[in-house]
Amino acid sequence: MSKAFTKEDSEQDDDLDPADAELAALPSKKNYITPKGFKKMQEELHLLLNKTRPDLTQVVAWAASNGDRSENADYIYGKRKLREIDRRIRFLSKRLEIAEVIDPALVIPPKPLKVQFGATVTYANEEGLKKTISIVGIDETEPGKGKISWISPLAKVLLNQELGDAVTFRFPKGEEELEVLKIEYREIE
Repeated sequence: MSKAFTKEDSEQDDDLDPADAELAALPSKKNYITPKGFKKMQEELHLLLNKTRPDLTQVVAWAASNGDRSENADYIYGKRKLREIDRRIRFLSKRLEIAEVIDPALVIPPKPLKVQFGATVTYANEEGLKKTISIVGIDETEPGKGKISWISPLAKVLLNQELGDAVTFRFPKGEEELEVLKIEYREIE
């Protein structure tokens, strides 16, 4: 088989970097984030730079010293893992660079009280089922824990709404009327 049609793992071109594609899909002007989300991203970056990457670099160096790299699984896997770590480091670095930290506990609520970034909102649907969500940064969403991104469809519908306002939200099942019952600005767990 011609070498032109084989993929050499050790010198793979990273032009189509998934981390860069992921960054391109995110809003680039502002990266609103809570202090806890910012700290969590900083800690992950610190761990990758000071523990994970150096440890893996040692393994790759050891594997490279064992000879033939083309059939050395430790070397091939290690290089691939290093590329993944480097992508994540670039992603975190770029997101932290444009981060605008907003502490919901220190926000002076707008008058009249409106839903903004960092708000914890309790709303009810047409059947009276109540749900509480917190509007957080893109990089710290956890829908299962009630943390939704400020650019999510639900957050976009709720933003700038006041206490008692009713909004129509399109769920996959159809439209539903939601009423804003409570708006709080507090530390988000």
